[in-house]
Amino acid sequence: MRFPPPFLFAIGFFVGWVLERYWRALPLSRFGGSAIKPLGWILLAVGVVIAGWGMVTFRRANTAINPHRSASQLVTHGPYRFTRNPMYTGLTLQYLGGAALLDSAWPIVLLPIVLVVLIRRVISREEAYLHQAFGADYGAYSGRVRRWL
Repeated sequence: MRFPPPFLFAIGFFVGWVLERYWRALPLSRFGGSAIKPLGWILLAVGVVIAGWGMVTFRRANTAINPHRSASQLVTHGPYRFTRNPMYTGLTLQYLGGAALLDSAWPIVLLPIVLVVLIRRVISREEAYLHQAFGADYGAYSGRVRRWL
């Protein structure tokens, strides 16, 4: 992937926003009523916290956040005790929160495409690199910690 993974989420969300402007999908508020906007803010906030926690944990460990740079160590503490991808998990929650705030199903319809591209073009390459770089340590880690939550 030649651009940062957050752009995948931004592109998917932007396409959903454009679709919403020209072809109104079923509004999410039809299902959740007035709870959709507060839910959107909660998802957005939780996503920022989880992604931020992952980034801070990487910075404190002095390892690369950018997936195109070499990792100096295998990080297994902080949010990495619960998910191997807290930054992507956080971005996914932010994306869902944004869809709720937009009151549109289009970004949610497009989210599986975003996640498939993320898994195939980014996460699978990261995991292959980590297996190569950290061997059995990464194998043990990936055996006990889920990719997502």
